Amino acid sequence: MPEHLRALVVIIVLSTVVFAFAKAPACAVAMSPADFTRRRNLWIGVTLVAFLAHNFWIYIVVSGAMLLITIGREKNRVALFFFMLFALPPIEAEITGLGLIRFLFSIDYIRLLLLTVLLPTFFALQKERPSLAFGHSLIDKCVAGYVVLNIALIFTATTFTNTLRQGVFYTFIDIFLPYYVVSRSVKNVRDFRDASMALVVAALLLSAIGLFEFVRHWSLYKSLERGLGVYWNYGGYLNRGDALRAQASSGTPIALGYAIVVASGFALYLQKFVPNRMMRTLGGLLLLGGVLAPLSRGPWVGFAAMILVFIALGPTPIRGFVSLGFVSLLLVPLVVATDIGASIMNYLPFVGKIDVENITYRQRLFEVAVDAIIKNPLFGAFDYIYSPAFQELKQGDYGIIDLVNSYAVVGLSSGLIGLGLFCGAFAAVVVGVVKAMRTVGDKNTELYRLGQALTATMVAILVIIATVSSVTIIPLVYWSVAGLGAAYMRMAGTAEVPVKAVTSGQRAVTSRTAVHISSSRT
Repeated sequence: MPEHLRALVVIIVLSTVVFAFAKAPACAVAMSPADFTRRRNLWIGVTLVAFLAHNFWIYIVVSGAMLLITIGREKNRVALFFFMLFALPPIEAEITGLGLIRFLFSIDYIRLLLLTVLLPTFFALQKERPSLAFGHSLIDKCVAGYVVLNIALIFTATTFTNTLRQGVFYTFIDIFLPYYVVSRSVKNVRDFRDASMALVVAALLLSAIGLFEFVRHWSLYKSLERGLGVYWNYGGYLNRGDALRAQASSGTPIALGYAIVVASGFALYLQKFVPNRMMRTLGGLLLLGGVLAPLSRGPWVGFAAMILVFIALGPTPIRGFVSLGFVSLLLVPLVVATDIGASIMNYLPFVGKIDVENITYRQRLFEVAVDAIIKNPLFGAFDYIYSPAFQELKQGDYGIIDLVNSYAVVGLSSGLIGLGLFCGAFAAVVVGVVKAMRTVGDKNTELYRLGQALTATMVAILVIIATVSSVTIIPLVYWSVAGLGAAYMRMAGTAEVPVKAVTSGQRAVTSRTAVHISSSRT
């Protein structure tokens, strides 16, 4: 049996187990059984199509048709989008230009998801009230400025057709569309719960697959590109020490860790409402295992930052930090006195001995990037990669320059103005969410807890992207979370009744305590 078919069997078995485990808490907290079943069947369906099609274009057409059919039954398309986000790797191919131009644009699973789920939602949103108009908030202005600047800079650096493709189409689809649709579609606490739980379920699937890859030393999605008859730059086997770095469908280990860390932030928001304590514990352990399996240090640091921020913003931060310190003290003997602990220490950033050259490389990249930005401070330069300083950063047999810092890439390609707009959008999210939390008042309400989780998650994202370039799923996730932050600010500003915190022993989905949100103002 070909490897990709054997991998399919494993993926279906793992996903079936995770879906069976996740259904009860997901339906108790956020989504109806019908929604869960429909999304689960779609996830399994597109996975089967991808592995059995044996042709990339058959897979794209059939999967796209399945997605379009499903969205007609969905009340919360953002939840569907998050549920399906990590189902398949973004293996891409070019749509031919039929002799008029070389190609129209590149298509992959992520872009297919954007075109079939979010683009129709974008057009539907245009029919709603003017309160959803774009440009009223500081986040909107920063996103718009960043998009327009990139279009203008690409126009000065390449051909007209390439500007239309990369500057206009890709920028609209990959940046503006997820931010806009998420920020305008999620309007109340019920929508937030559904979308958050969908992302958590997607991450639970990633975690199970990633842990299997780590234990069995087998990248389950690597053979899919051969099955589809295309070549993909990502998804290759990567080791750290003697261990395989899991990546599942994300394309890179650090992207896998990043995705699960982000979903873990929303799990912090939801876990209090899951009635079954054992389910909460097992789900948390599975997500933690998923964070560890890629052996990626950036997501580990981001995860730690997220936990610290979440505790600091909580109703009892002192007790939270004391509990965290107590747990840390209990773990010290395990780390110091056992072989497992010594092995873990070797993988940690700054103190470990495995792959320390990666940290040195990142430091050198930062220094070279700062020097290059100083030379072109306002708008950067698209040819920076050809400078002698960057050529010295080539590594490996193929002479790759690995730009493992999203801030550096933005600054190099669009200067301090572009970097200011990029960082300004996310800073506006953090500041705006914190201000909205203060208007809620009671720290024990669900609305406050949601803001607490959003802030902690955004901080984690900002930490992690300093250690990786914006490849595969990484930019889509941070623009989507920025959209959730904007939606929260609008929602908190129009809440008529604060949502009471639901204890773990109560059913999470209630009616009379639910907040009513209007869309009457931005």
